[in-house]
Amino acid sequence: MKIRKLFLFIIIYFLSLNNVYSVEPDVFVQSTVNRASSILSNNLSKDEKIQKLKDIAKETVDIKGIGLYTLGPIRKSLSEDEKTKYNELFNQYFLKSFSSRLAEYSNPIINVDSKNKINENYTIVSSTLVATDKRPAVKIDWRVYTKNKDQPLIRDLIIEGLSLARTQKEEFNSIILSADGDINALILKLKEFSNS
Repeated sequence: MKIRKLFLFIIIYFLSLNNVYSVEPDVFVQSTVNRASSILSNNLSKDEKIQKLKDIAKETVDIKGIGLYTLGPIRKSLSEDEKTKYNELFNQYFLKSFSSRLAEYSNPIINVDSKNKINENYTIVSSTLVATDKRPAVKIDWRVYTKNKDQPLIRDLIIEGLSLARTQKEEFNSIILSADGDINALILKLKEFSNS
């Protein structure tokens, strides 16, 4: 009987630990944007800011998941070598594109407004990029992948209703279609961007 009680206590203890340490999607997003804002407001060179922003993206964004989504249906017909090559290039492309664009901002303030749990795997976190005298307020929704509650990941940004992942998917699809379905046309474009 004592062993059963001890076993039950241990199970309850570990379940409670899981709840304590799981990260809520809205807290995760606010923490991520605060970290980025801190970097952008620091007196760092543009290259230093870019590197630190890349580090944040590696920790908080599901780059591989976004990359596979943006490929669309063609991903099912790729060989493992082609997928590996694409994933590597997309990773470089994403980090360079994301960090260089964001590095142009100086101390952006983003406030999380609400969250909407879509299902066990996804939560939409709504936020606002606070207006300044140079720009209006911007509505930003974050699609957060929450399958692993201890490590949520950003899967998409929807800015004023426009999905960045879907836009990227349409752009990549256009490149592939214009080359008669040849993935190498997209691979070449990604290489050119990464090396520029």
